[in-house]
Amino acid sequence: MSDSSSASAVPILDVWCELQCPDCRSALDDLRALRARYGDRLELRLRHFPLEKHKHAFAAAQAAEEAAEQGRLWPYVEAVLGRVEELDRRGESFLVETARELGLDAEEFDTALIDGRHILIVDADQAEGKAIGVTGTPTYVVGGERLDGGKSQEGLRERVEAIVDRLLAAGSGAGAGAEAGQNG
Repeated sequence: MSDSSSASAVPILDVWCELQCPDCRSALDDLRALRARYGDRLELRLRHFPLEKHKHAFAAAQAAEEAAEQGRLWPYVEAVLGRVEELDRRGESFLVETARELGLDAEEFDTALIDGRHILIVDADQAEGKAIGVTGTPTYVVGGERLDGGKSQEGLRERVEAIVDRLLAAGSGAGAGAEAGQNG
């Protein structure tokens, strides 16, 4: 019955993240597994929530936005999160060097960090996060439910999958395929 495009039926998982956060690095395996399981049927959206205790987190969020602009958001996020200790030590030079390693325009990263062109996006994300009760990272929001992974990531991916499966079953009706046979 959906006469709108199928893209509108795709559930969105907002991932409130901070690129200097070891807990967010731990969450990468879950995010990879979710991407592998759902592919195009789930939109993963990075939302920025830099914490004051991490002095390079705000710059890292801006750098992630520049990576998005250059079409390589998730590879960049994974590369930075994979080396949070190096980000701790080296700050912005590490962010620019990581861009260069990924074949991105590193000079543009440097300029973006200087001119602050992405600050408004980061500020808006942070304000929205605070408004909906995000206090730490990672925090997931899917189907109107907030799941806090900063306290514990135990069972979190399973909870996200249960919500996404429910949303997909409700949103796609007959298009869900044969495995959705028991939707009472």
